[in-house]
Amino acid sequence: MLRRRKGKEVEAEESKEPEEKLHGRHRDSLLPGTYWLTRIVLLRAVAAIYFVAFLVALHQNKQLIGDRGLLPCKLHLENIKQYCGGKIGMEAFSHAPTILWLLDWSTMDAHLDNIALLGLVVSAFIVITGCANMILMGALWVLYHSVVSVGQL
Repeated sequence: MLRRRKGKEVEAEESKEPEEKLHGRHRDSLLPGTYWLTRIVLLRAVAAIYFVAFLVALHQNKQLIGDRGLLPCKLHLENIKQYCGGKIGMEAFSHAPTILWLLDWSTMDAHLDNIALLGLVVSAFIVITGCANMILMGALWVLYHSVVSVGQL
């Protein structure tokens, strides 16, 4: 940025530019066409849907896919493990992509409840605060699909 001083062009101080850019960028995010409100509403709505899904999972996981459920997920995972040659690897993970492969299966009911509770906490945080980023939304997706992928027909 050049300024005139007594007929000569001189450079402006560089220290003022970052402050002007910062305030200008903040103002620009509120201008029409930036979709800031749409982003907040959409992410909160998705988080609210996840909240309901995890609330339902918390109340029904034990009865449906728990240790004494209608279709126990432990039995399902053991069948997949046996089908894949007794190893837990990428082939087993491709049949049932879940973080339950990494956990101890002796306390499956507790793991299912903990996944649902963690999903409830993260989704409630997003709904209440509106703070959502790729890490939080990705965590919700992974937690939800960890439960859904072990549920059978």
